[in-house]
Amino acid sequence: MNYRLTIQYDGTEFCGWQIQEGRRTVQGELARVLSLLEGGEVVVHGAGRTDAGVHAEAQVASARLTREMKPERLAAALNGNLARDVRVVDASAAPEEFHARFDARGKTYCYRVFNERYASPFWSRYALHEARPLDLLSMRDASRLLVGRHDWTAFSAAQSDVKTRVRELTALEISERYSGRGRGRLVSVRVSAEGFLRYMVRSIAGALLAVGRGEADAESVRRAVETGERPHAFATAPAHGLTLVGVRYDE
Repeated sequence: MNYRLTIQYDGTEFCGWQIQEGRRTVQGELARVLSLLEGGEVVVHGAGRTDAGVHAEAQVASARLTREMKPERLAAALNGNLARDVRVVDASAAPEEFHARFDARGKTYCYRVFNERYASPFWSRYALHEARPLDLLSMRDASRLLVGRHDWTAFSAAQSDVKTRVRELTALEISERYSGRGRGRLVSVRVSAEGFLRYMVRSIAGALLAVGRGEADAESVRRAVETGERPHAFATAPAHGLTLVGVRYDE
């Protein structure tokens, strides 16, 4: 039977999603527990790979079991054997042809920044601390240049084996709110696309933060998109501020 799993995890103690020999990964932990429940090897497919330190609020995975279990019982059994930093929040029976990665039609990520003079212990694992004031109006002006179909060479890992770096960014929203837990300003950069390159969202966030600090402007963002050359001010933002918040499928 084919199952669809929706998973949350704190990526701090994981070496990313993908199984790596001798390292703790989310895919590896799920495969270990599912194989224990199945009594044999189980292959887990994820909607996408997250890097070390990146979190997920709604990662999606698929897995086939020969042992049939009610979805709610499967979720309970998984959670009873997984560590506290990863949880299955939903399990459902899926069509036999469903594949978490190949059937995904888009993903949404959120990069969070705690923008106060002090670092909040409640956000230290899940948001970048930025003590300098951020100009959100300038960041939003620059962000409009990124929406659409572009070559993302300047905003992705230098070493990559992908056939093309062209991707369509369908939405980019920059918002702020007061965090009661942190007692300060929380800035969010929310990005949606049909697909992402490695480090793409973190590179976009780093570029927009440079604009927000006054170290770069919208024109430098436009040039980076058009030329594929990244200015020195556009540092890749740290992994811990990034969270996968959703995967879109044709329902």
